[in-house]
Amino acid sequence: MAQISLTEPSTSFSLLARVQAGSSLAWHELVQLYGPIVYAWLRRSQFQPADASDIMQDTLIAVVKQLPKFNCSQPGATFRGWLWTITRNKSVDHLRKQSGQPNAVGGSSMQAMIQGVTESTIDQDPPSEVAMDRAAVCRRALANLRDQFEPQSWQAFWRTTIDGCSPEDIADELKISRWAVYKARSRVLHRLRLHLLGLEELP
Repeated sequence: MAQISLTEPSTSFSLLARVQAGSSLAWHELVQLYGPIVYAWLRRSQFQPADASDIMQDTLIAVVKQLPKFNCSQPGATFRGWLWTITRNKSVDHLRKQSGQPNAVGGSSMQAMIQGVTESTIDQDPPSEVAMDRAAVCRRALANLRDQFEPQSWQAFWRTTIDGCSPEDIADELKISRWAVYKARSRVLHRLRLHLLGLEELP
């Protein structure tokens, strides 16, 4: 992939826009970004690994079919909330299907599980888990964006933003001006915001 200079404007659509336009590569990246999040939700909801994996696949298939209906411009609409709704619905479908199988969990226990999933909301997640999920998405998105930047520009961004080093120290380390460090960091963050537009609200 050709690298871009820091002065080249971004002309790419957001990931969400490219998925909605039918890009298979964009869809694959969306699955990479959010598949692990869906799986983590299911495990936190006490589903066993095999069941969580099956429900995650069902959820992502449903996302493919329903994504054209998602409108991030609606008041209060978030991709995270929309994705959770689909995950919750597929979880309930899975539990109801299991309830009809031999050796299934007893009726009252199964109903309690279904009720627990049905009544759960994404708003119940502790802020720490929300932040952890968002950080994971951002890190995976950054990994996909890395080749679009010159190595020195990327290192200036990563060392200051991710590693927490001071711009002054990194400017000395890379033998560039402090202004260049700030510019590199700003450009990468801007590209990340554009890339995740409609998916994540970034500061």
